[in-house]
Amino acid sequence: MSSKKYSILLVEDEENLQEALKLNLELEGYSITSAYDGVEALKAVEQEYFDGIILDVMLPELDGITVCETIRLKHPDLPILILSAKNSSADRILGLKRGADDYLTKPFNLEELLLRVAKLLEKSERLNSRQPLPQVYAVGNCSIDFKALECITRTGEKIALTKKEVLLLKLLIENKGEVVTREKILQAVWGYNVYPTTRTIDNFILSFRRYFEVDSRNPVHFHSVRGVGYKFTE
Repeated sequence: MSSKKYSILLVEDEENLQEALKLNLELEGYSITSAYDGVEALKAVEQEYFDGIILDVMLPELDGITVCETIRLKHPDLPILILSAKNSSADRILGLKRGADDYLTKPFNLEELLLRVAKLLEKSERLNSRQPLPQVYAVGNCSIDFKALECITRTGEKIALTKKEVLLLKLLIENKGEVVTREKILQAVWGYNVYPTTRTIDNFILSFRRYFEVDSRNPVHFHSVRGVGYKFTE
């Protein structure tokens, strides 16, 4: 990790756990701001800059899922780690759908928590340091014009792209070489109130393969990672 001192908002209403986590995070070199309920957490985010948030689900005033979803509307890239006593897959999926980057169930191993926090902050720093994509981006012998919402396919045909196609292409290319989860795609492309089926995203990927791949059955650039998400490689 870099020598930068990261600031973290710790949202936890259980006083003993709040104090224990705050102490251990500060020992790791983080600057910690504490909040004990959902309303207080939202006020803190409005008033101060944070590099990341550790957010309990069961909170007074406003629950953590609602807090997470509200923060995401204005801060799409702010790393959020949810802590929850709810450990079912449905609860985890809900948390990720509503905007969390990671989800850790209670009781948890302290070392695991610290590792997850460090990984989230490192990834966020890498993303923020990336150069913005050029207006026209080459994919093999093809090209994508993000501003004009169009592309030149492998056959030389000019195709108009929808706004969602462009958003998904940008997201995948900005994260080239890394798997982008379905949850992340939902946040960035479809927003927070509409959740398409996996098949809908698959259809977008199939279109990209038709546009840019020499052999769509053996893709070089646009990959589906079963059960996880999607990946772009150059």
